[in-house]
Amino acid sequence: MSDLFATDNDDEPSAPSVQQGRPLADQLRPKSLDEVIGQAHLLGPEGTLRRMIASGRLGSLILWGPPGTGKTTVARLLANETGYKFEQISAVFSGVADLKKAFEKARFDRMNGQRTLLFVDEIHRFNRAQQDGFLPVMEDGTIVLVGATTENPSFELNAALLSRSQVLRFEPLSLEDLEKLAERAEALTGEALPLDVESRRTMLTLADGDGRAMLGLVEEVLASARTDEVMDVETLLSVVQRRAPIYDKAQDGHYNLISALHKTVRGSDPDAALYYFARMLDAGEDPLFLARRLIRMAVEDIGLADPQALPQAVAGRDAYQMLGSPEGELALAQVVVYLALAPKSNAVYTGFKEATSIAKAGGSPTPPMVILNAPTKLMKTSGYGEGYIYDHDTPEGFSGQEYFPEKIGRQEFYRPVERGFERELKKRLDYFTRLRVAKRGGEED
Repeated sequence: MSDLFATDNDDEPSAPSVQQGRPLADQLRPKSLDEVIGQAHLLGPEGTLRRMIASGRLGSLILWGPPGTGKTTVARLLANETGYKFEQISAVFSGVADLKKAFEKARFDRMNGQRTLLFVDEIHRFNRAQQDGFLPVMEDGTIVLVGATTENPSFELNAALLSRSQVLRFEPLSLEDLEKLAERAEALTGEALPLDVESRRTMLTLADGDGRAMLGLVEEVLASARTDEVMDVETLLSVVQRRAPIYDKAQDGHYNLISALHKTVRGSDPDAALYYFARMLDAGEDPLFLARRLIRMAVEDIGLADPQALPQAVAGRDAYQMLGSPEGELALAQVVVYLALAPKSNAVYTGFKEATSIAKAGGSPTPPMVILNAPTKLMKTSGYGEGYIYDHDTPEGFSGQEYFPEKIGRQEFYRPVERGFERELKKRLDYFTRLRVAKRGGEED
């Protein structure tokens, strides 16, 4: 497959022709789907969109992916390939009146034998009521809707709209894709990028999978280069603007990375955990949010397998609050590594969930009378506390009495694992279980 932003005619090479004032991304925009780079899972010979075009039926689509991956370009080219009229609106600048106008125009064109592909950029910006407005014109065939979004459609689009559309995921461009794109830019401008091998790769990395950003970096480099200069990495970073990481603390990027951090800690991979921790800090995440999540991990995923995990996590948070950035971030990084390497157990977590479930479903049964205090004479004569054995008066310091309400019966919630300190706790639990059975005459309830 050829490039995302290809020249007008690959079959007949011509002299480079740069149009002053037009961004490279616009000049190198593909003229057909065959020229689009990347997204082979959609545009390859067996790709979803190729199959859809071959079938002659184009359904409504939601194109989901990061910026600069070709969503708008592919939507426009889809219209060309299928003979649909391409109409475009942006949810950022459009309202109900604009939608009605677009729908009426599509109805008029349909009466004249022309079908419409309505491309809606940033479709997640429309509210739920506005999204519902698309349903009638999608169902009666007035339009084929192609919406583009950088946000997770599961969270941002309503169920009715999703049920009538196919969601297609656009992936960030690979370094190989971006290299081809840089080569196309060099061919168009007639200038080789004045970068050594390492700085060229750094430029590709800075683009972060965004083809449009890649071409912006190319323009910055060409505009800043001195005659016969070959930039090293340090020089490159001094002349280009570093792209902010794709990360929104209230949206999908936030949840993806915190999920990755949690799972790498749970998976006992300190290197991967440090990487995601550093990425979140680099993107501007609140360190105290991360500290709170680390405390949760210590309780939820490690528990009593390492009783020091929780104190470590709390101490890391306190250290950050005392030191601030950047020194305090090192304390949190230390917690990340400690938790990743700690033995893991969710025995308390699952046991507490089971106990909570039974507590909610079991009503309010009275505890056994034997363990109830009897502060009044009436309560004593009524049997409160009768027969209670003071555990410290027994040789083992353990009476083996039943403490569950009779209605509930004996339950087992905490099941320690054979890892870390819980191995020791399991020995203690087994000891008390055997002792309880012995004190009850060899039978366990």
